Amino acid sequence: MNSIPRVLAFALLATVAAQSPDHQDMNWINSFRQGFNFQCPHGEVLVAIRSYFSEMDGSDRLWSFECQPTPEGLGAPSDCWWDDLNHAGMEWTSTCTRNGLVAGVESKYFESTLDREWRFYCCYYKQRCPYSCMKTNDIPEHFREEGEMVIPSYGYFIRGAQTTFSGVLRDRQWKYILCRMTNFDCEFENL
Repeated sequence: MNSIPRVLAFALLATVAAQSPDHQDMNWINSFRQGFNFQCPHGEVLVAIRSYFSEMDGSDRLWSFECQPTPEGLGAPSDCWWDDLNHAGMEWTSTCTRNGLVAGVESKYFESTLDREWRFYCCYYKQRCPYSCMKTNDIPEHFREEGEMVIPSYGYFIRGAQTTFSGVLRDRQWKYILCRMTNFDCEFENL
């Protein structure tokens, strides 16, 4: 009789472990196969991005974004706009024009390619220039995994991304372009 409770406990633990409730607790901004338009409040920029993949739901991802106010020294954005658009199924590299910072994301799902098109919402902060730029490693590290990117250090900002699409696995990997911004005005664009 002592082995029956153990077997039931083991079966219950295996069932709980097989489920992935973590993705259900997030504040996703979209449903699978649904387009979205996300913008940070005025004066804030993206600082964290999370996604969850499901092959059963159109080889699509749920997305979640977090924003944070920019440092006082950067000032308020003087102009914001939607930048370059990529087409579903294509590789894409986009850096905000005019030295802008990413403050939002727009995406539309296409059933025909089981992929999305993307566009960044960029904001311009006076004439500040990027420096000490770097790209993150692939996010997610492997196709079809959960992806998460959080700005690694205060003072870095997302300026864009490079993304590759696997036509076989029907998923994307991202490398986010992160930069610091000068504390003074400069005359250069898109460094």
